[in-house]
Amino acid sequence: MTAIVPWPGQACATKRWSVRAQRSLRPRPRRRARPSACRWAPRRGSPSTCALNVHQLREDTITVHFLVHVTKLCMVNTEREVRRLLARAPMQTVRAPSLAGLYSHPGPELAILNRRGVVHRLAHGIYCAVPPEHAGGGWRPALETATGAVATALYGAQVPVLTGLTAARMHRALPRAIGVGYVAVPTQRRPLRLTDREGQVRFVMRAVGELDAVAMATELGHVLVTTPEQTVLDLARADPRTEDLDAQEAIDALWPSCDPAVLEQIAGHQRMRATYARVAAKR
Repeated sequence: MTAIVPWPGQACATKRWSVRAQRSLRPRPRRRARPSACRWAPRRGSPSTCALNVHQLREDTITVHFLVHVTKLCMVNTEREVRRLLARAPMQTVRAPSLAGLYSHPGPELAILNRRGVVHRLAHGIYCAVPPEHAGGGWRPALETATGAVATALYGAQVPVLTGLTAARMHRALPRAIGVGYVAVPTQRRPLRLTDREGQVRFVMRAVGELDAVAMATELGHVLVTTPEQTVLDLARADPRTEDLDAQEAIDALWPSCDPAVLEQIAGHQRMRATYARVAAKR
């Protein structure tokens, strides 16, 4: 009889393999699925409340319910707000920085409204409202209106006074259109070029409180304009040699409507007696 003698360590290896094989082949007990409920809520003081309910119906099915607050959105019609702001502004004209409360960058936004015909750009950074009957078209105000609107946006209401040939145009004493607008202001300022036409606004430093002026209606509102008497004396003093044909034509047209007593009073108060005597001697 032949006996099989295992190699050293063979029996132990076979035994260990058999134990491992038995463990791997042994069926594992399956856990029973138990219905569970989970509720989660945010910490106290959070901006919104949310509750999460989970009910496990089967082993592979989960139903999730979310309870949240609906966020309310408030949209502001900025175009309507711009229209309201322009309607309340003096002469319906504003500067772009004054709209910083509506726009982070007012300049580009106003440029869009300008292309749509909602506002009209008069000069760099100065915009006026477009009348409703002209919205969306190629409307632009008269030079005299634009001059008063630009000066009002820079100095405020009832401060600038249209003077010189611009005042003569307002009094219909000069039929021909001119390319320069003249306005009296309390401080010195460089001429400002208009962006909607070939023209500019010239600021004349005067004591505006001493000028004899009257409010006149324009397309954008009322503006102060020198009276015919004040306009005649201003034009005559600016042209002592009577070389400006437009100024002389305006003086001739305004002279019949001037009151001699008012002319004498203005000339005495503003040191223009010699100017008044020179103009009166020729008429």
